[in-house]
Amino acid sequence: MGNELKAGMKYHVGMYGGAFNPMHNGHMECILKAASMCEKLFVVISYRNDASDIDVKVKYRWVYTLTSHIGNVKIILLEDRLKNKSEYTRKYWEEDSRKIKAAIGEKIDAVFFGSDYDKDGIWKECYPESEPVIFERDGCNSTAIRNDVYGNWDLLPLFVRPYYVKKVLIIGIESCGKSVLAINLAHHYHTNFLEEVGRDMSFLSGSPTMMLTEDYTRILLEHKAKEMRLIEFSNKVLIEDTDCLITRFFMDFLENESEDNLALAESIAKLNHYDLILLAEPDVEWVQDGDRSEKMAANRRHYSERVEKLYNRFGFRCEHISGTYAERYEKAIKLIDALFVPNDKK
Repeated sequence: MGNELKAGMKYHVGMYGGAFNPMHNGHMECILKAASMCEKLFVVISYRNDASDIDVKVKYRWVYTLTSHIGNVKIILLEDRLKNKSEYTRKYWEEDSRKIKAAIGEKIDAVFFGSDYDKDGIWKECYPESEPVIFERDGCNSTAIRNDVYGNWDLLPLFVRPYYVKKVLIIGIESCGKSVLAINLAHHYHTNFLEEVGRDMSFLSGSPTMMLTEDYTRILLEHKAKEMRLIEFSNKVLIEDTDCLITRFFMDFLENESEDNLALAESIAKLNHYDLILLAEPDVEWVQDGDRSEKMAANRRHYSERVEKLYNRFGFRCEHISGTYAERYEKAIKLIDALFVPNDKK
């Protein structure tokens, strides 16, 4: 092809860089437009190896998800050694630009950046041989988004949102309103809920006491797999009705313990994390729906305390919700809303 450009493309090689902490719609639009203007676009991801930044592997996946279908985008990683932009002197910028140029290995015809940067600033100084191409950011500001992710939810691409989805788990013994509360909360937040997988499995045997050992294996694995899928499509929060430790509790209660299932339940528990755990107190009327345990009904407080102790053993702290169904609902909303408070308001 020589020096001829492909139809509709203005540049042979272009470069776009960012911290993507987080990636937002402004970044996304810049990258897509830049890729359509170049034969090759190099996206430079700057990152820091500390808690102030998002894991570089997560950032890489975001950029890859956005661009893998295009075919002309290559990703370069650049470690950011300083925490504040104000600490970057010309010396550091020039050193980084040399690393980028060496990684690209050919003349950079265009440097793309958002309108929040000065066109006569560092890009012009460090890339004098490249044409600066500025894209309007349309109100996207990384710092503002970072400080209030949930208030700026619509500014995040769909593939970025799962990283920020909060997980709220509702636990308790039988007949304490968990399932109804989970569904009601999911409707309130216009999001998904993960139903209690074990309940459906118990219907296969006609009774929880007749469940097979392999049924518990399936419950544990299906619940975790469903959780991972639902997070991808949830709106700010995922509501979960029970988890592996409740399954672990019922294996003990129903005397259907196998060493392998116990180990599986506890391994999953060590992988799990929740932003909020709501323990539904057994102070609402107990309802027999056909297969609930009369033994548990006779000593509800005792078994509820056993559930909480099990969660405490794995390092989980529970918020108690009690009272009428309406009171539980209102308290749960208050606790969940607190998860979305901006960083500067906490």
